[in-house]
Amino acid sequence: MEDPAIQKIKQRQSKGKFLNSEPVSGRTIKKTLQIFLRFLTEKRINTEPSSQIPVVPLTANQLEQLPEDQLFIIKLGHSSLLLKVYGEIWLIDPVFGERASPFAFMGPKRFHPTPIDLKTLPFIDRVLISHNHYDHLDKTTIRALANRVGRFYVPVGVDQTLFKWGGEPGKISCFNWWQEEKIQDGFIAFTPTRHFSGRGLSDADKTLWGAWVIETGRERLYFSGDSGYFAGFANVGEKYGPFDLAFIETGAYDSDWPDVHMTPEQSLQAYRDVRGLRMMPIHNGTFDLAFHPWYEPLERIFQLATRQPGSQPVPLCTPVFGEAHTLESLTHTKPWWQPLMKKNCRQTR
Repeated sequence: MEDPAIQKIKQRQSKGKFLNSEPVSGRTIKKTLQIFLRFLTEKRINTEPSSQIPVVPLTANQLEQLPEDQLFIIKLGHSSLLLKVYGEIWLIDPVFGERASPFAFMGPKRFHPTPIDLKTLPFIDRVLISHNHYDHLDKTTIRALANRVGRFYVPVGVDQTLFKWGGEPGKISCFNWWQEEKIQDGFIAFTPTRHFSGRGLSDADKTLWGAWVIETGRERLYFSGDSGYFAGFANVGEKYGPFDLAFIETGAYDSDWPDVHMTPEQSLQAYRDVRGLRMMPIHNGTFDLAFHPWYEPLERIFQLATRQPGSQPVPLCTPVFGEAHTLESLTHTKPWWQPLMKKNCRQTR
């Protein structure tokens, strides 16, 4: 018998739009225009770095030289990750474009270059996409990779976008919430988040959004994608946890959209709900997508993780972009943004 959760998603899809398990406040055209006006008129402080963000250059040869009997994690920027999973190269939400925008001439621009050039990437065994927003699904990147990827894993509806961009139907696996697919010694599963989708004015919520669970046979990873805080994190933790590493959205939050992105305090609770053993904050450090200082998400989660009275410090993983880490070495990473944060503050004064 089909999973009731999956059947429910199909019923929602038949009505033309997907819905969250917990409602979000209405995203009207009026509200969108009000937020756009804020971006045009509101004075924002330190939303972009005043000094160069550290990036460790990465080459295809360096990737090849990494041992094939371990799992390696490389943060490329924002929510984009490169994993070497026992010899296989994986990408999650790869965005190599200069802007997270439908336009080449305007919209959020990268703070830093990608650690590795898109053209020099080796063959990619698997690509996972969480949803279709521009800072997670990049047309330029997908088109460049289309013939160099073994398999794409995408939410319901996003497969149609990939077909238009050159993806081969036989190489695309399409997922509903709670759907799983076996891989080698483990599996990949797609789980709910509290978010939305759309790349224009006419396609709101017509494709699904969600998070990824990766079971390698030795480790279990959780990639949150984008989400507001909701009870579904605990459901994921109960079904699939604990996770050796949880990549948790931490950034681009604001009081104007509290239901679809998390504050650092909520991100920490989500990490606990999914039963993470290590936490890597993602969705930060690369694009200006909100009104808070660019470094604030990282600094707030760092303070929360290390200075909570009466509780054990959270193993927080904050690698420099481009660094290759094992699970063990990730817990020795440093707050690389703090020197840049101080420079930003001095310039503001």
